[in-house]
Amino acid sequence: MNKTDTAEKLAVFLAKRDGIDKLVKTFQYVSKLVQWHLDTSMPAVTDRAKKWEVASGISRKAFRTGRFLNGFNTIRRTAPTQTPLFQALTILSNGGEMVYFFFDHLLWLSRIGVFNPNLAARMSYVSAFGEAVGYVFFIITDVIAIRRCLVSRRMLLAGDNDDHLDREELEEKVRVIGGDVVMRWMSVAANLADLVIALAEVKPNPVCNHQLTLSISGLVSAWAGWYRNWPS
Repeated sequence: MNKTDTAEKLAVFLAKRDGIDKLVKTFQYVSKLVQWHLDTSMPAVTDRAKKWEVASGISRKAFRTGRFLNGFNTIRRTAPTQTPLFQALTILSNGGEMVYFFFDHLLWLSRIGVFNPNLAARMSYVSAFGEAVGYVFFIITDVIAIRRCLVSRRMLLAGDNDDHLDREELEEKVRVIGGDVVMRWMSVAANLADLVIALAEVKPNPVCNHQLTLSISGLVSAWAGWYRNWPS
């Protein structure tokens, strides 16, 4: 890949709302990692990193304005041909995400002073709780889908080819299934990382709330998102 291709793909990536979000999320958690590393040795730099983290976090909330409607539309368009299991998983995962983004909007408005700042803690808890619920069911959905993809690929490679595909068509179908599996594993990684961050808010504990844990989780989520949203 030459530099021109990379620049063009970066422009396409940053033209997406999710692309901007993953870039700013990287800034947010790199700054948190800097705070952890330089906490006592360079307090001036740590203070600047903290301000960068807070500014990035608030900016991301602004970018996500109206995002809760995505979950509503996904639930509304749930295909009636889906199995009852996948219909239930779609409703639960996207329902949790709707709660997350809706209360995240209210949290943002509280932190910038539009609403009573004293509401921020409550909004943060409800948002994180919905986020955690959504991520659990997104992970379950992806794991089930990965298992089905692997079964389909194994059947194709074993010669169970009911569609009578020729060699090139068979290889292409196997390649597509393999790509879908990789993308779903990236989704699982991102959702697991974000689940850790949500649990740090819902039920604080020394492991989830440690700056290093939060930094690594945030960067795993951001970079998995980079991979999923990067133009092919």
